[in-house]
Amino acid sequence: MKKKEIKKLTEKEMIDNIEKLKKDLFNFRFQKVNGQVKSPAKISETKKNIARLKTMIEVKNA
Repeated sequence: MKKKEIKKLTEKEMIDNIEKLKKDLFNFRFQKVNGQVKSPAKISETKKNIARLKTMIEVKNA
């Protein structure tokens, strides 16, 4: 998710995206443990997207 895409979202949409990404991250961790993860880079990308969304929420509330 790019910074430009995130700026267009409302705060509610950002929170919804964070929840979805957290669920995805949870599933990626299980896949990693079971050796089923197809793309290990997805884990770090998901973490970064969560951080970007949280940062933008803080910036909009400041």
